[in-house]
Amino acid sequence: MAGPEETPPALPQDEGGQEAEGTSILLPSLTGSCFDHPLHQRLLHATRRCSSPTSALTPKVSKKPKFTSGASESYVNSLDYLLQEKRDQALEQEREQLLLHDRPQLSFLDLDEDEVPLTPEHRMLVEKFSVSPQVIPLVHPGETVFLPRHQPLPCILDRSQLKPRSHLEEWFLSCPPAQQLSFLHMGFLSNLYLHTPDCPVALLRWLFQLLTWPPETSLGAFSLLWDLSVDGLFQQSDGDKRWWCPSLQEVMETFHSLGACSPAPDPSQPGERVLKNDINLSWSQQQDSPPETALDLSLSYICKFLALCALAQPTAYTDGELLGLIELLCRAGLDVGLRLLPKTDLQQLLLLLLENIHEWPGQLQPLCCTLSKVSDHHHNLLALVQFFMDVTSRSRQLRSQLSLLVIAQMLDQQETLPLWQEKAQLFLLSQLLSLMRPSSLRQHLGSVTLPPGQEQQPKASAELDHKACYLCHSLLTLAGVVVSCQDITPEQWGELQLLCMQLDRHISTHIRESPQAMHRTRLKDLAAQTYIRWQELLAHCQPQAQYFSPWKD
Repeated sequence: MAGPEETPPALPQDEGGQEAEGTSILLPSLTGSCFDHPLHQRLLHATRRCSSPTSALTPKVSKKPKFTSGASESYVNSLDYLLQEKRDQALEQEREQLLLHDRPQLSFLDLDEDEVPLTPEHRMLVEKFSVSPQVIPLVHPGETVFLPRHQPLPCILDRSQLKPRSHLEEWFLSCPPAQQLSFLHMGFLSNLYLHTPDCPVALLRWLFQLLTWPPETSLGAFSLLWDLSVDGLFQQSDGDKRWWCPSLQEVMETFHSLGACSPAPDPSQPGERVLKNDINLSWSQQQDSPPETALDLSLSYICKFLALCALAQPTAYTDGELLGLIELLCRAGLDVGLRLLPKTDLQQLLLLLLENIHEWPGQLQPLCCTLSKVSDHHHNLLALVQFFMDVTSRSRQLRSQLSLLVIAQMLDQQETLPLWQEKAQLFLLSQLLSLMRPSSLRQHLGSVTLPPGQEQQPKASAELDHKACYLCHSLLTLAGVVVSCQDITPEQWGELQLLCMQLDRHISTHIRESPQAMHRTRLKDLAAQTYIRWQELLAHCQPQAQYFSPWKD
């Protein structure tokens, strides 16, 4: 068995009741020395506390005063000690301010990092390795098409030709417009006109106008208009043309109600711009921009109903009206507020309208000429080309011909090349591709936009280089559209091979990448991707024998 544990003898205590400290560091009393400063006095007190055996065993040094009662010790809060510590902190801050006032050279330590002036050497270093904020944007800039409106234009139901067939309908027709909207919201109009023969055209026209109202009204109007139109489609017999389609004038009125200012349309001249904004209108200066979601919903309802009309009545519009309607829709799709929103309904409607054109070969050229003037910005025209999906033969022809026309228009070559020659797109593109060199575009843009001599200034030169690369990026994307819409035949193998050679010679090799100009890197990446796609087309197309042995008879 283990013997009884021996209790170590108690350490002797001094007069203050504290235990003797065998390892404590004794600091002499230095009168008039630097240790008289309060900062150093607090440091000495903390040193004495840390030198005791009890404080050496604790993980953290407490600032609370220690009161000893016999052999037991405890740390308690002391209001007097907290007040004294507060006074010491205030005294320290006051002495720091006095020290900074006596020695102004130390005041730079309080400067914010952004306020420190750069030395000439540091400024040169920053300018050398700085990255230009100018990049090629992913989204087109858009056009100001729909001007702001707080409230939509009033829609009045034309009751002059309507004869009530029931007391409820008579009550509806005699009500003011506000109560007529209540009939729509409460669903009473469905009971009045759904599944009844000869739905009034005035009611359908009124519902179509209400598509431009806020979502709580336009949704109900679209649902009822759709149901009444589909119901009338199933009720009509062969040769019956009771189906109602809004005219081009009525479609333009709905766009005007949404905020687009347009002159009176002339169907005989579809090439005119049917949406011409007047920014100086008095009402536009007092309104906020319309919510993008409400505008997108109204346009979606209009496009869906027009698509239903295009399917139900393919001959409802003449070719001139179809061209004007296509231009109107394309211009509306370029609105600034709609740039980031999907265009699914618009794209489907454009496909149907293209298929309804009667004289398609003869209307292709005027349609391309009309659409190429919708915007003056190359990126907007590229977005317009992308409105037409590559899913039908007509849309492929339009995409290819319109892209070629836009490229020639941006290079001022639309009057010198036979752009409308059949099966000559690749040959014409090879002539235009040599003019798309960034250095040539920069020289052309400098002569147009800058006074003589200013293009040599560093800032102007950087902006000019960005504009040239931006334009080349759009033109090269359009060139890819032209090639992708072609059915490459063995006869065109040589033309496509020439395009690959010119792409590498005139564009890829003339782009000098730089950390300070990231737009050049993006343009070079596009050139490389385009070259790879064209090479893949060459690999899938069997060339003629003459390209392998041109000396063969």
